[in-house]
Amino acid sequence: MSDSPIFRCIAEWQGNRPWGRFLDAGTGSHSLRWVAGLQTDAWTAITGAEGMARQVRDTVSETQRSQDRIVVGDWADPDLLAGDSYDTVLADYLLGAIDGFAPYFQPYLFARLRPLVSKQLYIVGLQPYVPYFPDDDAGQVITRIGRTRDACLLLAGERPYREYPLDWVCQHLEASGFRVEQTRQFPIRYGQRFVQSQIAMCEARLPRFADAALAEAMAATLDRLRHEALALDDRLGGLRHGFDYVVSATPR
Repeated sequence: MSDSPIFRCIAEWQGNRPWGRFLDAGTGSHSLRWVAGLQTDAWTAITGAEGMARQVRDTVSETQRSQDRIVVGDWADPDLLAGDSYDTVLADYLLGAIDGFAPYFQPYLFARLRPLVSKQLYIVGLQPYVPYFPDDDAGQVITRIGRTRDACLLLAGERPYREYPLDWVCQHLEASGFRVEQTRQFPIRYGQRFVQSQIAMCEARLPRFADAALAEAMAATLDRLRHEALALDDRLGGLRHGFDYVVSATPR
């Protein structure tokens, strides 16, 4: 059993029902490691990046069976998995990530997945926080990190993720032919690992800024932000802000 509270929640909701043929619709090492440990008839894992495909292949190299497959594809491609059907489909943070591969496709994602889901769909997502203005110290520093990260990605010629809120997800699932069964929220406590990884992501993009002076100024900004966030994390015992969510839905 995974130590992830979200995956434990999904397993609890699934109960004694068989997983059957399983689709990990937006795979990564974390989700596929969990999926590969389930009693499935077969699993298919989709990623939009060849680099991620190599990474997840290494993750499950010792457990992948002949009937399991990793596919590189784009959900905006109507031929991807055309005619396939799966008992269980997992979209683990796929909604936020897909904007980097298929811009503006997110309102159509659930309708795109609908023909593939024969029994059960699980959606995992992050409640958006970047566009908002929290009043507490932890929320403010987490929001600043998110905005700075997205700015660095854009200035380096990349697209940041675009997250959608839980109520939006439920509305679009219902409009796409699903019935929402259950939802659950998981409050987040960010810590040193998050701060360091986000700042490191930004620093790795600085050489790709077109303006060297702007890159230099951003490097100083990142250094100040890192020290401020780590000091606040130490003082508060964690940076509590926002939540992840999981949704269980069935086809109508």
